[in-house]
Amino acid sequence: MIASLDQRLKKIDQRLQGLLDELSAYDNEALNRKPADGGWSALQVMHHLLLAEEGSVKYVKKKLSFNPELSAAGFSSSWRAFLLNFYFILPFKFKAPPGVGDDALPARSDFQEVSERWRSSRKALREYLESLPEELFQKSIYRHPFAGRMSLEGMVQFFEGHFERHRKQIGRVLAEVAG
Repeated sequence: MIASLDQRLKKIDQRLQGLLDELSAYDNEALNRKPADGGWSALQVMHHLLLAEEGSVKYVKKKLSFNPELSAAGFSSSWRAFLLNFYFILPFKFKAPPGVGDDALPARSDFQEVSERWRSSRKALREYLESLPEELFQKSIYRHPFAGRMSLEGMVQFFEGHFERHRKQIGRVLAEVAG
């Protein structure tokens, strides 16, 4: 695996652990409580993030199972990843794609179960990426539903920006419901 991707993985794992440590101070009741505006509970936001990551990795695995012809991840791939992450700092709200939105989120869940699943998913992500030949890291493999094709590093960069955006949302929800 390329060094820059290894560093991104370490960074997102540290941020995940920080979030989990922070949320462990709350009980399941508070984490499952929805805000007054009818938005997602903290645990539903966690599920959304987890499903987005798992779905992305599932897509890559399926894509690579067909031994496809892949184009090089050049400037356009990097530009798409940059634009996607720029979107995450904007105050606009977009509807989540099918499979990671309201239709896929449980009404209630258990913090420990979600935490363990997310840690396990991240461990499997690292193991999978470590198993791939180095030349694949220079290819446009991942396809984001809105931004299009990008490299595997672009995918992890998406995880990073997506996580930060929704971490703020979790903070707002908890400030309202547990405050």
